[in-house]
Amino acid sequence: MAEKTEVVFVDGVRTPFGRAGEKGMYWQTRADDLVVKAMIGLMERNPGLPGDRVDDVAIAATTQQGDQGLTLGRTSALLAGLPHTVPGYAIDRMCAGAMTSVTTIAGAIAFGAYDVGIAGGVEHMGRHPMGFNVDPNPRFLSEKIVSAEALNMGNTAERIHDRFPALTKERSDRFALGSQRKLAAAYEAGKIQPDLIPVATRSESGWGLASRDEAMRPETTLEGLAALKTPFRPHGRVTAGNSSGLNDGATASIIASADAAKELGLTAKMRMVSFAFAGVEPEIMGIGPVPSTEKALKKAGLGINDIGLFELNEAFAVQVLSFLDHFGIDDEDPRVNLWGGAIAVGHPLASSGVRLMIQLARQFEEHPEVRYGLTAMCVGLGQGGSVIWENPNFKGKKR
Repeated sequence: MAEKTEVVFVDGVRTPFGRAGEKGMYWQTRADDLVVKAMIGLMERNPGLPGDRVDDVAIAATTQQGDQGLTLGRTSALLAGLPHTVPGYAIDRMCAGAMTSVTTIAGAIAFGAYDVGIAGGVEHMGRHPMGFNVDPNPRFLSEKIVSAEALNMGNTAERIHDRFPALTKERSDRFALGSQRKLAAAYEAGKIQPDLIPVATRSESGWGLASRDEAMRPETTLEGLAALKTPFRPHGRVTAGNSSGLNDGATASIIASADAAKELGLTAKMRMVSFAFAGVEPEIMGIGPVPSTEKALKKAGLGINDIGLFELNEAFAVQVLSFLDHFGIDDEDPRVNLWGGAIAVGHPLASSGVRLMIQLARQFEEHPEVRYGLTAMCVGLGQGGSVIWENPNFKGKKR
């Protein structure tokens, strides 16, 4: 059997993430236009990649209806100006949509079917709230396949607090504060802006330009977080402050074989080492990245101590803390979410997986002493996804 083809992450971009709803900057912007804008920006900054060399386009969305429907990968490819010969498709794995777009394209490249693909995701939670118009099979509840709480992500986060008493609200609030501070510092240092594609916006006051993430709250304090309401249960521990918000935004990336990247003069920012998805009890979906990371590490022949940088999606602070506790990592470990995470920047569901990769790739450039990094996230209905990457800038000793 032939050896698998080496797969690399060439580049990734995203729109600034907006707040969902009528007051959000993308309220009058179509979802498909967000991902098209990201794709156009991605192609413009990679002129060495001819459009006709893109073998496929995979774009994810959680709520595939309206302007997030109609086979997004194909429609966005056409709208972005790619040749009609480039096919495309849509993916749904809820929060891990863009991550699954990447791994699905990567699988086709590793098999030898493709040389280059575009993978990304979009979510306009203002236009398409999570769960809107879905019709869950009544057997889910009548046959007790899942509890009613499993269909509400906030309730599943409260369940993690219940199961692990060491995961206190105070720890969640402190982690959330750290996320806000780290993102603010990253913006101040110009770390985030290079990979943002500005988007023209329209509102009652006229035209504008979205060039920064809208949901950041650098003024956050522990006292303020402690005083927030707990909407999912009385006297609970999950609040708007220690959770990701409801957001709009899109991401896009170029995934290629190492040989195709070299042929086209494209620089590989990361090499894919392994990936895995796993299922857990839907009622505590937030622990999903634990088994998916264990599977990915085993496939790669690595241990958790081999990972030098972590980009963990902060759906809820308690969910990240459960991961850190499992692997014996400190809440404030400097390897974790160096530039903050979804609590501060936002989590437009199906787009977030590629945001993690964009940030890890940038951090690899700054940390040649780090060989391996991890992008991981929890997924609704009891799943987790993890991708392990190798740093092409690594200068240390290889074992």
